[in-house]
Amino acid sequence: MTRAELFDFSDDATLGQQAHDLARRLWPIDRSLTGAGVVETLEVLREALPNLTLHTVPSGADAFDWVVPQEWRVNAAYLVTPDGRRICDFAVNNLHLVGYSQAQRATLSLQALQPHLHSLPDQPDAIPYVTSYYGENWGFCLTQTERDSLPDGDYQVVIDTDHFDGELTYADLVIPGQSPEEILFSTYICHPSMANNELSGPVVAHALAQIIAAEPRRKYTYRFVFVPETIGALIYLSRNLEKLRTSVRAGFVLTCVGDERARSYMPSRKGDTLADRAALAALSSIDFDRYSFLQRGSDERQYCAPGIDLPVCSVMNSKYGTFPEYHTSLDDLEFVTPRGLTAALTTHRRILRILERNCAPKTLVLGEPQLGRRGLYSNLSKVGSATSAMPMRNLIAYADGTQDLIALCDTLDEPFETLADLADMLADAGLFSLTGNPD
Repeated sequence: MTRAELFDFSDDATLGQQAHDLARRLWPIDRSLTGAGVVETLEVLREALPNLTLHTVPSGADAFDWVVPQEWRVNAAYLVTPDGRRICDFAVNNLHLVGYSQAQRATLSLQALQPHLHSLPDQPDAIPYVTSYYGENWGFCLTQTERDSLPDGDYQVVIDTDHFDGELTYADLVIPGQSPEEILFSTYICHPSMANNELSGPVVAHALAQIIAAEPRRKYTYRFVFVPETIGALIYLSRNLEKLRTSVRAGFVLTCVGDERARSYMPSRKGDTLADRAALAALSSIDFDRYSFLQRGSDERQYCAPGIDLPVCSVMNSKYGTFPEYHTSLDDLEFVTPRGLTAALTTHRRILRILERNCAPKTLVLGEPQLGRRGLYSNLSKVGSATSAMPMRNLIAYADGTQDLIALCDTLDEPFETLADLADMLADAGLFSLTGNPD
């Protein structure tokens, strides 16, 4: 894939492969909270999403209790060993440098250098991901195996970085629907060289945005947000809060949606929003791990914070922090697979269908309607003839406009799609109104 081409929606497996191809293209880009890597990533995504709008915020701007940091640029970073070898070279792997490291040129003994080295004794072949966005630090990351082999002697430290007043860049895309009420998807674009905890979210968002834009009719308006994690969500909220409070009916953070090991659900803080209910309805037919908001760790922290209270949850594959590859060089494009991305896309497409078809059905007749004369029930009554019609009759019995179809799934013990199809059929027969507004 030489550019971010329009995706083929003919089947989810093809879509998963195309999403993986896009992740492979984005993989080499050096990303952080700020800088050219973020802009380059967004420009690639904009190739197939021309209405994606980029925004900039200057360093020092306030975002609630936070301040936008300076921009950070890496020109070069590496160590030279006593025997003249160059190691921990940022040009070889951008995880080698602690994120936002201050410039440094020094000659240090191995003993003096050790506090600035980071490795994982329990994962000797992994390079850890370490950052210091909001404090003046510097350091290098390497495998424990390499660290254990370092010879005594003096090391040359070369960190050629710039911190300067610049800009933080983020992007959003709004796809209008019949209603101004919105469904929000938020993902982040700040992690270098990590596939599940970073690139899986943007490429799945990229695919979903194309799918939604291609639909001839949409009940909801859809908002896609691409931001650096934490500070980006805070910036976005600080500049759009009233609009989001008024419009967003359900929202989802897209992260860790590319591996094959698990399926996971992180609720909103309130736990019973339309987003939570649609997510659980979509997951009802598969095994998944259910977490508590006490185990939160991504941008649901910002969207669900007290006083903001947006209805935002997450449906992930393996939850962040639960897989050993998390925040290491092992979170790569072998760990994230086309099949894993396909699974996430299938689930999120089902969530979209549930949201679009959900309603609070209300019967338009008094008493039980006569189904036979409408061709909805057999005119021949015998033992067992009512059994096949029970889902429809049960739906009619509860269609008083006070419960939406998602809630009726639990009440009637039927899949959402079954009830939605029945509701459409009964509406076509003139027996139901489907204009009720859920929640």
